Amino acid sequence: MKKNNVQTQENLDLYYEGMKKNHLGPLWYDLGHMVTKEPVHDVEPYLWKWKTIREYVLKAGDLLKPGKDAERRVVYLQNPSLLKHGLVGYGTHTLYAGIQLLLPGESAPSHHHSQSAIRFIIEGSGAYTAVNGEKTYMERGDMVLTPAWTWHEHKHEGTEPVFWLDGLDVGLVRTLAASFFEPYEEESYPMETPENYSKMQFSMGAFKKLNESKQPGYPSPIYGYKFDRVKFLLDQMKETDNDPFDGYAIEYINPLTGGSADFRIGTMMQKLKPGQQTKAHRHVHSAIYHVIEGNGYTVIDGQKFEWEKGDFFILPPWSRHEHVNTGSSDVYLFSFNDKPVMKKLELEYVEAYQENEGHQIIEKVFVPDTSLE
Repeated sequence: MKKNNVQTQENLDLYYEGMKKNHLGPLWYDLGHMVTKEPVHDVEPYLWKWKTIREYVLKAGDLLKPGKDAERRVVYLQNPSLLKHGLVGYGTHTLYAGIQLLLPGESAPSHHHSQSAIRFIIEGSGAYTAVNGEKTYMERGDMVLTPAWTWHEHKHEGTEPVFWLDGLDVGLVRTLAASFFEPYEEESYPMETPENYSKMQFSMGAFKKLNESKQPGYPSPIYGYKFDRVKFLLDQMKETDNDPFDGYAIEYINPLTGGSADFRIGTMMQKLKPGQQTKAHRHVHSAIYHVIEGNGYTVIDGQKFEWEKGDFFILPPWSRHEHVNTGSSDVYLFSFNDKPVMKKLELEYVEAYQENEGHQIIEKVFVPDTSLE
């Protein structure tokens, strides 16, 4: 009997080796790797300090000129866990984040691409983004859409450096082998629409409370979303609007339909009052966070990420997370995510953390990866 078992194993080994040589595989052996019981990925959380980012972005201003030395002067956030797999420029498996700088008098030429993009203004004023010939002037805290395939360019008419976040679905589009890019035939696309036209038409209806149900749609007729309006709406929210997992939260929407402002990239602003701590949950969609105001920390799968104004951090898919405001003033967190895609594909799923009254036990504190230094 033992001899038969050895013979069977030898036969199986020969069988598997033959399949491998012919580029075939046994599903019964690999099913657990292919169809997992829950989401499996290589994305790990990470946090970048704004002071470090800003220093490198400003240095790029001394070394490179947009449109001449580079298509765009941008320093991107590289998730080290994904660089190990050769994924250059990835923040999560689907999302990219970069910090763009425009100095007074500079411009970045017009182009378009199949990636969707959002811009969130971090510092400065006096610059504008033009989308399909419509100027939208940018101030700190504003969010500007450049939907997929729209012609867009940037120009600075002010007197101080302007920094903003570029958020794109680079990883998603690359995975789907659908990336296209084209520069405009001239430096600037014709300005045919009055500046801030769409914002003036729809500025009162471009946001909704988190989880408020409306019908999705695309594209949004508005490109510019003003921070003062977002802050006003957050400050007007009642205690009954406080979400146990996200605090006081607003999503940016298409004002005509109530769907996500961009068809593929979701955007959200959260407010946490002093001392507020949310409960932990996890969801399939991933996100990249930017701290606009305040101090605190986020616990992601038992790891504590301490942040302050200007910092960025990664929230991987299907990772338990909760936020804490440790300061004496309100915290404002902006984030962009791939939730619209997950919902359209009916892949989105949310699960609350049930143990320890909804709060994780902190097992370690994040320390930046310096292995490449």
